[in-house]
Amino acid sequence: MIELIVIVIYFLGMITVGLVSRRQAKKADDFFVAGRQGSTLFITGSLLATIIGGSAIMVTTSRGFTWGLTGVWWLLVGSIGLVVLGIFLARKVRKFGLYTLPELVKEQYDGRVAMAASILIVIAWTGVVAAQIIAAGKIMAILGLGSPTLWMVVITAVFIAYTVLGGQHAIIRTDSLQAVIIFAGVFGVLALLLSRFGGLGGLWDSLPSERLSFPISPQFGTYDLVSLLLLVGLTYVVGPDMYSRLFCARDGRVARSSALWTALLIIPFALAITVIGVGASAMYPQITPDQAFPMVIKDMLPPFLGGLVLAALLCAFMSSADTTLLSASTILTVDVVARCWPAIHQKKTLSLTRYGVVLLGAISLFVALFVHGDIYDAIFFAYSIFTAGVILPVIASFYKNKLKVTSLGALVAVIGGGGTALISKLPAVMDVSRVPVIGILAGIQYLDLWALAVSAVLLFAVSFIENGLKHRRLTLD
Repeated sequence: MIELIVIVIYFLGMITVGLVSRRQAKKADDFFVAGRQGSTLFITGSLLATIIGGSAIMVTTSRGFTWGLTGVWWLLVGSIGLVVLGIFLARKVRKFGLYTLPELVKEQYDGRVAMAASILIVIAWTGVVAAQIIAAGKIMAILGLGSPTLWMVVITAVFIAYTVLGGQHAIIRTDSLQAVIIFAGVFGVLALLLSRFGGLGGLWDSLPSERLSFPISPQFGTYDLVSLLLLVGLTYVVGPDMYSRLFCARDGRVARSSALWTALLIIPFALAITVIGVGASAMYPQITPDQAFPMVIKDMLPPFLGGLVLAALLCAFMSSADTTLLSASTILTVDVVARCWPAIHQKKTLSLTRYGVVLLGAISLFVALFVHGDIYDAIFFAYSIFTAGVILPVIASFYKNKLKVTSLGALVAVIGGGGTALISKLPAVMDVSRVPVIGILAGIQYLDLWALAVSAVLLFAVSFIENGLKHRRLTLD
């Protein structure tokens, strides 16, 4: 009962922030990018809360439970990606002063590429929101606090409500607060868990040696590491949620420093979450990996503290879901609807984005309720589609004159790479055994990584052919 009271108070607090922020979110700049006045502290806090979402916590602890120390790679690849973003791209991204990633794609290429990227991002990011909802429902069910379906609906309603009310103003404020709560909750649980073993040395002594292997292990090989570095790590270099935060920064310096500070702060958090998962495998070998973090909370904490940590975990779910949902809705409105109907004025665009938040939130809930597979499958499915389709064309666009890439090359790469990844990952989230062509293609080994190669080949091959034809026409003229 105490846990439920703490959760209800927290939910009411988040909605209150949304109501207060509504006064500051009347203009498009305020709603979409918080007036572009974000400081390093707020942008870093928001990036952290977005990255260390509920799915990240659940996936990292479950991988720590299954893989041992190598489970830390799920978040470490994000830290590596953010370093690349901070050093090479953050200032350039902020300099554009846009709202969305597809707008940047349009600036660099053309409207066709931006439209293709927009559709792919909305599909993929709806899957990311669904993964957060799945994680929330599972943890509440494991803790025995009621129907998982009911909690999935309630949690979805709450983060939709404060996102619709306050936009980026609400999200940046709630995310910064939630980042503090998440860190406090996770490190508090870690301290109690280590005390149960008599310290870190005691935990290590209780584990088989393969659990301590790093950077690879018997459960996590070289292919797994390369897959995470490319298919997950690159989403931190080019990602709608990452760029939406950089567009909120006061200037390029704030964007760059925020990315680098976030990369640094992710490392101790990733280690803490992984160690909790590893410890859970030693304490509760009979449970499933998804039960690792909830079981530690349930077993080791008194009701009030358990409620606080549970609130921290719910913070993590919603801090990722709200940013991802607003990013997808903004892209749907600004880059799809407004491009198809240019006469829509700014105030109408703002209203449509709010409706989009509700619509995409409802779709994400539907997907979460009916998709099969675990949280890892759901989020890896979304990341793979996005990475294979969008990443390479966007990175190449910053150096398009040197690389001589063209808009047609980028368009074909987005469609070909994203489509290949979609086929490769469908079996993880739905039954495609009755679709012969997809079933055969999905059975090709390493097709998810090949999808990235398909995107690269199409990008440069089509660009090369198009440039050659243009040169030939000029020569003939």
